[in-house]
Amino acid sequence: MSARSAPPSEQQVQEDLMRLDAYRNQLNAILQQYQILTASRADHLRARESLEGVERAEPGSELLLPLGGETFVRGSIVRDAPVLIGVGSGIVVEMDRPKVTELLAQRLKRIDEALREIEGQMTTLDDRIQILSRRLDDAARTGTAGQDVGRD
Repeated sequence: MSARSAPPSEQQVQEDLMRLDAYRNQLNAILQQYQILTASRADHLRARESLEGVERAEPGSELLLPLGGETFVRGSIVRDAPVLIGVGSGIVVEMDRPKVTELLAQRLKRIDEALREIEGQMTTLDDRIQILSRRLDDAARTGTAGQDVGRD
């Protein structure tokens, strides 16, 4: 890459502004995906921990089962009772508890991999945003872009 000897043209500044806006929009979309995955991870982790708690409890012990909306029903533990788990598209299947625990662990692993990938994408976009922001700040200081660059 050669050193810049001439300030960027107005067209280059406008293109950088559009690119910066696109990067910021992409980063916002990725942040939303990250939040959704983080919430899903928390749900899966709670489910796995709850199943482990059921395993440790005495047979016939009473517990509260959450129904949602801060509503619970009392129930008791039946050791060999199958567990219902969603498998996508609104379909729920019945499985043995160890199989469900294994499935939840697999899902958590995939979610963690997706989170790491998204974190990498966020870092890359943030780096690009920083580079473009510095370039536009430099253009604004040299007066090349006029008043348009200062609006960012």
